[in-house]
Amino acid sequence: MEFHRAVLDNGLTIVAESNPAAASMAVGFFVRTGSRDETADVAGVSHFLEHMVFKGTARRTPFDVNRDFDRLGAEYNAFTSEENTVYYGAVLPEYQTDLLDILGDILRPALRGEDFDMEKNVILDEIARYEDQPAYRVYEKLMGRYFDAHPLGNSVLGTPESIQALKCQDMQAYFDRRYSPGNVTVVAAGKVDFGALVAKVKSMCSGWKPYEVSRQIDPAGANPCCQAIVDVKVVREHIALMSPAPSSQDEARYAAGVLATILGDDNGSRLFYALVEPAIADEANMSHLSLDGTGAFLSFLSTDPARAAQAVRITREVFAAFLEKGPSDSELQAAKNKIASSATLKGELPMGRLVNVGFDWVYRRQYIPLAEQIELLLAVGGQEVLDLARRYDISAVTVLGLGPAEAI
Repeated sequence: MEFHRAVLDNGLTIVAESNPAAASMAVGFFVRTGSRDETADVAGVSHFLEHMVFKGTARRTPFDVNRDFDRLGAEYNAFTSEENTVYYGAVLPEYQTDLLDILGDILRPALRGEDFDMEKNVILDEIARYEDQPAYRVYEKLMGRYFDAHPLGNSVLGTPESIQALKCQDMQAYFDRRYSPGNVTVVAAGKVDFGALVAKVKSMCSGWKPYEVSRQIDPAGANPCCQAIVDVKVVREHIALMSPAPSSQDEARYAAGVLATILGDDNGSRLFYALVEPAIADEANMSHLSLDGTGAFLSFLSTDPARAAQAVRITREVFAAFLEKGPSDSELQAAKNKIASSATLKGELPMGRLVNVGFDWVYRRQYIPLAEQIELLLAVGGQEVLDLARRYDISAVTVLGLGPAEAI
């Protein structure tokens, strides 16, 4: 493995983890923008813009974009989160330059009015589909409750009202504010020809004009509360719990991952044995959301409405017991083995490494080889995990339920 970095004169950064033994390569354009960077009048514009990027350029029609990706046999897609919008693809190494030609081109979309009007209906349909998914609804509502007025509480999809009101010129103005080359990182992994990569990116992107881009990085305060949103059309009770956790920049993120795995891995965790094994819940898990300047522990439960209050009570008891004594040696080792195995298996594919390499750079401006990351993980001790749980107080949770239950 070799790490390479280059910066264009306009501020666009290119990083790559080159693996000569790989049989494929992956590349992505990581744009540091998401729903937390939106104002209320353009709620959902980041995600809507992600769709529009695939709707053609001055050189390509929407059909051309899809045809050109398909001609390469590329696996390609994009995603938008609260903090990032990422456009990526994976191909055989001989198509590296062709893939970059497409990605670099679509990152300067035409934003045609007729395409905008048509895609607006797609976005509205997507919002409606997600409204039919209770797990997504409770997550989005919880983010709003937990982060309150902080921009991380903004909805990624926006609302039907905000999307209906959005105009094409609003999107163009947002693009002009956020898609500066200094706010974009081109990331590659796998069998990469870095010299050719830089040359192609330079030819595609050096003309992009730089401008100042900022982000509000205020501390996000917790908002402990317990609330049930009653919806009798939802059969199960979907419950989400959130509490403070280390940020993406915090070295304690390794211990946070271990803590979340011990308490809420899908199999063999404390929540699994306390809730799923005795059939109190059909799902019980915990994860660590490492965000820009802040973080959160997120737990999710799915249970019979009649057992909702019991499931929440048991979850609180699990957290309290952990705060008292911390993890056992066997729990600690099993959690670290699970994380290390998952990272290693994922890292065997360039596409699996792409996001990790990209976010290491986007959030921390550093490259950490996978082997070194695993060493840091395996060095995490039980007392370190317990101290973290107490310092962030995993019992200080914001709880939100969605379903028929009137109280949780």
